[in-house]
Amino acid sequence: MRLRPYFVLTFWLSCVLAASLAQAPRAQAPRIDKIDPPGWWASFPDPMLLVQGYGLNHARFTLEGTDVTLDHTQTSDNGHWAFLWLKTADAAPQILWVTATNDQGQARRSFTLAERSRDANAHVGFSSADTLYLVMTDRFADGNPAKEKQGYDRAAAKGRHGGDFAGIEQHLDYLSELGVTALWTTPVASNGDMPESYHGYAATDLYAVDAHFGTLEDYQHLSDALHDRRMKLVIDLVPNHIGVEHPWVLDPPAPEWFHGTLENHRLTQSNFYALVDPHAPRQAWSAITDGWFTDAMPDLNQENPLVARYLIENALWWVETANLDGVRLDTFPYVDRAFWHEFHATLHSVYPHLTTVGEVFNGDAEVTSFFAGGVAQRGIDTGLDTPFDFPVYFSLRDVLIHGKPMTDLARVLRQDSLYPHPERLVSFIGNHDTARFMTEAGGSAAKLKLALGLVSTLRGMPQIYSGDEIGMDGGEDPGNRHDFPGGFAGDAHNAFTKAGRTATEEDVFAWTSGLLKLRASYPALQTGIEQNLFSDEDVIAYVRSTDETGCATDQHTDRLLIVVNKAGRSKVVDLPVEETALAGCTKFQAAEPTTGVTPVVSGGKLHIEEPAASMTIFDVH
Repeated sequence: MRLRPYFVLTFWLSCVLAASLAQAPRAQAPRIDKIDPPGWWASFPDPMLLVQGYGLNHARFTLEGTDVTLDHTQTSDNGHWAFLWLKTADAAPQILWVTATNDQGQARRSFTLAERSRDANAHVGFSSADTLYLVMTDRFADGNPAKEKQGYDRAAAKGRHGGDFAGIEQHLDYLSELGVTALWTTPVASNGDMPESYHGYAATDLYAVDAHFGTLEDYQHLSDALHDRRMKLVIDLVPNHIGVEHPWVLDPPAPEWFHGTLENHRLTQSNFYALVDPHAPRQAWSAITDGWFTDAMPDLNQENPLVARYLIENALWWVETANLDGVRLDTFPYVDRAFWHEFHATLHSVYPHLTTVGEVFNGDAEVTSFFAGGVAQRGIDTGLDTPFDFPVYFSLRDVLIHGKPMTDLARVLRQDSLYPHPERLVSFIGNHDTARFMTEAGGSAAKLKLALGLVSTLRGMPQIYSGDEIGMDGGEDPGNRHDFPGGFAGDAHNAFTKAGRTATEEDVFAWTSGLLKLRASYPALQTGIEQNLFSDEDVIAYVRSTDETGCATDQHTDRLLIVVNKAGRSKVVDLPVEETALAGCTKFQAAEPTTGVTPVVSGGKLHIEEPAASMTIFDVH
């Protein structure tokens, strides 16, 4: 998520919220309204419970259960919050009872310690063998058009349009046809009725599903439906901030729960170079990690151990509850590195195969690689499995749209040496925070197809933003978040079906689905090495192979040559092949969906004439 003002916070709103959170009487019977997390699992790390209610500051807490103990407690001065640290490591699944007692009375609430999933195929993570598809839930499809429509307005660019989990599930066959193997949805946590919070990035309850999208059971059903198709589910978590209407904002559970207060805070800055620079003073970068993303998005203080523990448990709860395979982490650089280290150490200890991808919105590989896990930077390893490949995103647009030479893309790819695991990078041509590629390219489907071709064949895992596979257009937010055509009642046409797509939509869809089908058929495109052979102003050529040796030594290696020419005329390229992955290769066959002129091997070189504005993928033997 990028920095953008969703709405202006007014003094009137502050007063109304403050009045609604008037202090409770000092002496009253305890009341327990809510416990976070709402349940836990046997064999999980010992939980810290956050109890919300009244009269808790003068209460004595007890825990009933077998082989469990209440280690210690902490309460807020106003009695609205209590932290309970439980010891459950030796306990079997059971129903526990939490009791708060004082001289005025008693409150009692059950807490389930469940059996965790034992499915060996659960929480398998995503990898470069997958294709990740991004859906903004509210804008994809309405699976329950009969639901109450109050508060929905499709004419409002930043209003709620009615997309939901059921709508996504009803179109999983479409995703399968396209070639998607993993689904990433924008955040599912409740944003309440906050204005313009259809996107999900301003949570008002981190343990509740946003009712506009459905219920927790609907989300779990979507997860099951995906796994039945051998597809994966990736959740979008936002440990950096919450929404201004969250109850914590005017009634924090503990001191220093936030960086600043509603009345006194600073806005974040995005000079990530200050974080990378080992010589920079704290003053140069503290606003990045301590500032509020917007006035409507209070910044959580992850340096507070209570906040950190709460957020880590929240991630564990979602992964187990919804049987998730991966986590997308929003606004990654805006959170302290020490927290990310603890976050990932805990998640990976419980789910060794779970994978995470972080949003580092910067075009410099020096910056994005700084946040990748696998190496200690400034003495701390974040543990992040991979960042999104924003450098390649920016380079693809520069090269294909803005006239930069193909050598610029080759230069960015050379910087893969900065990453501990460049093969894990998640490449993309656009997402919900960027103008649509089609619009920036002036409506050129030819340029869009080249971009899709590159991102589908370069190392790493491709990510597609819903609608790019049919050439949807749209400028900056909110223009990049139009409804998917056919997902809502009354749409002029239905792009989920071949018969309903326009000629351009079908052209781009057929190209994209063909690329992903090819990718699924060749292990070299999923997990093979990448060997870049040539680049100039207009052309780039590279090999994807399961072996770096040439054809003479191994006739059974999976090997592809990719040639891209962005010029408006055909280009001739002579590639030296000795001591490359093409050494000894003599057979070059264009693979669908691409077409191209068969290269000629002569004098130790490969002579290629690539047509104008085209891409050819050659199956090589």
